[in-house]
Amino acid sequence: MGNLFAPPAMPVAEEQFETLLARPGLRIERIVSTGQASPPGFWYDQAEDEFVLLLAGAATLLLEGEAAPIRLAPGDWLHLPAHRRHRVEWTQAAPPTLWLAVHHRG
Repeated sequence: MGNLFAPPAMPVAEEQFETLLARPGLRIERIVSTGQASPPGFWYDQAEDEFVLLLAGAATLLLEGEAAPIRLAPGDWLHLPAHRRHRVEWTQAAPPTLWLAVHHRG
């Protein structure tokens, strides 16, 4: 049991990842971002599908091959198939950006 909207236990300089549930083929995590972005040249290339829901704050994601980033606001979600390369271009620092990410096998 927990609260998705609970503030981080302590102020953090780095993005905070918290696994809420893990089962074979499934991982649900809460991510708290406070202005972080992917390092220059870095792309996520994950072996599992990912469903991501933005709960609070704002962010922009860039999908490889797309001309412009996708801006996400609270309530926006996106499904990223396995190996769909993407990067976080920007996250809102205050209030923090809160994500719910569901990693699963397709």
